[in-house]
Amino acid sequence: MFWTIGAVLLVLVLSCLKQVNQWERGVVFTMGRYSYTMSPGWRLLLPIFQTFKKVDIRIKAVDVPDQKAITRDNVSVTVNAVIYYKVADAPKAVIEVENFYYAVSQYAQTTMRNIVGEVTLDELLGQRDKIAERIKEIVDKETDEWGIKVNNVELKDVSLPESMERTIAKQAEAEREKRAVIINSEGEKAAAENIAAAAKVLAESDGALHLRTLQSINDMSSDQSNTVVFVTPVEILKAFAGGFKKE
Repeated sequence: MFWTIGAVLLVLVLSCLKQVNQWERGVVFTMGRYSYTMSPGWRLLLPIFQTFKKVDIRIKAVDVPDQKAITRDNVSVTVNAVIYYKVADAPKAVIEVENFYYAVSQYAQTTMRNIVGEVTLDELLGQRDKIAERIKEIVDKETDEWGIKVNNVELKDVSLPESMERTIAKQAEAEREKRAVIINSEGEKAAAENIAAAAKVLAESDGALHLRTLQSINDMSSDQSNTVVFVTPVEILKAFAGGFKKE
């Protein structure tokens, strides 16, 4: 008889004993009303009168599925993202929302479509961090009443229609060609300025042009296969003309 009573008591104690892991919190309800939150460890609950629900408080990474949206400049895009959040208030996460996993995912999808619709394609492609931060602020503010803290939002991918990808590729190619033409023209301008400066120096110095001509002939004469046609500089002809006049 004693052993039977002891066994029954042991079974009752074990049925009342609940374990809460380090990464969990236990939300306790007494006769349907919230009582307290159990911290990690072994805890006793009164059978029938008390129930509890475990809540995982670790950071969760939720993949927001592909969302089709239209940007402010009427370009159709497909965007997906990852949202990182955790339960900051376990009682609120249980009491205020039926399924916070599903609720956070759905709200993030709606917010992402709305934000994409407010920006242009160039802003979406060039300011992804800024747009992700904006989505995070909106979702975090809304889910604060659910006891949820949003840590970060990352835009994973932005997909464009094939026709738009080809257009962007052509635009990028045209931009590269434009830069190449500008750089080439700047080089030609610099070369022309240097040539003009050299010509001015030669024109202002007596005999400089003649010396330059002789130097060029000397450079060409190093190769025996070259045939050099020498043109007499104007300065020499003028010198001869002056001598004939004196005579």
